[in-house]
Amino acid sequence: MPKMKTHSGAKKRFKVTGTGKIKYKKPGQRHLLTGMKSKKGRALRKSDIVNDTDMNRMKKFMPYSV
Repeated sequence: MPKMKTHSGAKKRFKVTGTGKIKYKKPGQRHLLTGMKSKKGRALRKSDIVNDTDMNRMKKFMPYSV
């Protein structure tokens, strides 16, 4: 059976932490920021961890990293 390919978009957007969790940057910080509340903008700067319910999908996207 041939090797599985890693999803090209997923490898650019997600990183695996040392404990095996998947980290990503929250969307919504590129343009149209003038109408956004400052509190929301600061919250979007922080990276987040993928939810446990989405881990199976992530394992299919990145089979060799998780």
